[in-house]
Amino acid sequence: MTATAPLLAQHHPADQHTERTRATWIAGDFGRIATSYARGAREFITRLRLRPGERVLDVACGTGNLAVPAARRGAFVNGIDLAPNLIAQARRRARAAGVAVAFDVGDAEGMPYARGSFATVVTMFGAMFAPRPERAAAELVRVTRPGGRIAMASWTPNGFIGEMFRTVARFVPPPAGLPSPLLWGAESAVRELLGAQAVSLAFERRLITFEFPFSPPEVVDVFQLSYGPMVRAFATLEISRRHELGRALDRLWTEHNEATDGTTRVQSEYLEAIAVVR
Repeated sequence: MTATAPLLAQHHPADQHTERTRATWIAGDFGRIATSYARGAREFITRLRLRPGERVLDVACGTGNLAVPAARRGAFVNGIDLAPNLIAQARRRARAAGVAVAFDVGDAEGMPYARGSFATVVTMFGAMFAPRPERAAAELVRVTRPGGRIAMASWTPNGFIGEMFRTVARFVPPPAGLPSPLLWGAESAVRELLGAQAVSLAFERRLITFEFPFSPPEVVDVFQLSYGPMVRAFATLEISRRHELGRALDRLWTEHNEATDGTTRVQSEYLEAIAVVR
C-alpha cells in the first residue's frame, strides 16, 4: 500500500471562475492568516480521531493547517489547493514538521484522484470558497470511499467572519451570479448539497480564535496585505474608499476584540459538518 493516493491522468479544465478563485488566493500571503488559528485547526483534527495509516485528503488545504497535524497522527495524507504559492508553503511546513504529505496543485471542483480514494476528506475554510458549491460537493463525495466521512469547517453567516465579509461587500459587491461562500455555513444548504449522498449528517457550531500579537488596526493591515479576498477588494477601490473600508474593519475588529493587553483575540463561529458517505 502506497502512502498517498495516485493521481489520475486527466485534469479538470480551468475556466474563468476557477482562474478568478486561483488569482484571489495567490494574492497576498495567506500563511500569515492561517497561523493565527492553527491551534483551532489542530483541535479539529484531534476530534476526528484519525487512525495510523488512514488515507486522508485535505481539500483546499492552504498552507497545511489540517494536513500537517493529520500526518503527525500517522495518517497517509494528500493535500490539494488551487494556489501554487500556498502549496509551496505547505510543503515547507511539512518538511519542517518532519512529516510526509503529498501536496498537489489542483481544483476542488475537479480533483485528480480516483473514486473512493480516501477514508476521510477534510476541509477547513477551504472548499467553501469553490465558486460552484454543487461541483465541489460532488467531488468531495466522489473521492470519499463508501462508509468514509467528509469533515468540513465553514464560516457561518452570523459569525464574526460572516460579518467581516458583509462589511467588505458594502464597498465591493461580490461577483454576480455566484453563491456566497457562507452558503456552506448553513445546515440547510449542507443537507441539500450532501444529504442525498450521506448515510448520516452531524452538525456542531463551534468557535475558533484568531490570535495576533498586535492591535486590531494592525490586524486589519495584515488582512489587507495578506488575505487574498481582502487584497483583491482593496485593490478595486479608490484611495478614499480604501480608507473608509479600513476604518470600518478597524471598528469591527476592535469591537470584537477580547484581549486587553494591546494584542488581538477574536472568536468567530463556524459550522462543523460531518457526513458519512453512502
